[in-house]
Amino acid sequence: MPVDRYARWTGLAVGVLASRWLQPLNDGEGTLYAILAFGLCAVAGVLLGDALTAPRRGAVRTAGLTPRRVRDYVPPRMTPLLLGLAAALVVLLTAAAAVASPDDLGRAGRALTVTCRGVTQSHSPWPGLYYGLPILASLALSTAACGWSLRRIATRPGDEQSRRDRTLAIVAAWGLVISSSLLGAASTASGALMSTTCDGAVGTAANVVLWPLGLLALLTAPWCLFTIISPRATAWRGRRAGSSGTDRR
Repeated sequence: MPVDRYARWTGLAVGVLASRWLQPLNDGEGTLYAILAFGLCAVAGVLLGDALTAPRRGAVRTAGLTPRRVRDYVPPRMTPLLLGLAAALVVLLTAAAAVASPDDLGRAGRALTVTCRGVTQSHSPWPGLYYGLPILASLALSTAACGWSLRRIATRPGDEQSRRDRTLAIVAAWGLVISSSLLGAASTASGALMSTTCDGAVGTAANVVLWPLGLLALLTAPWCLFTIISPRATAWRGRRAGSSGTDRR
């Protein structure tokens, strides 16, 4: 499916160019928007490739009475992991917004300010509302677009393996948005906490959670990227009734 493949690669290439253009922005905004742009361009490339590729049709068969569902085609191991990472991202951004404060120029939601022993320390950037809202918006946009596409793939005509291949690619594109955003948010929050000495036990406990989350996102992102750029997007076989083989993802 060269059209599909070229569309995915084009999305990634545009994402790289957009990231390089946004990177020089100051105050941490460049890195934030570069991450979001790359993830959204990857999603757009996968969705465009799916839209441009006609479904493969197998031999004419009698349709079953059981309706096809999206959950029958998504990878059973990776999907719960990505859902967990998405939930962790939302919780992290919500907690960060709750404790965020204005920076030294009075701009709200951009810094972490703590006070101890009569000393006030402030560090920016911090993933408060200023940085968190664009991340949440990109997550909502990619989730809606990928969810619609998954529903479309599950219900349209085509062969079973093609549905699984395309579903996995879309899940991987959505996962790239989640993992890259979580990696950026967790590393930014951890860096701010480590730059202050007044965070105390709460900051230490937060880093105990943030470091594994960041590491998990760092490991998940390459899998998602490889799945998007690979020729078939998958070699695993489904687990629906009547399918053969062993699921390896």
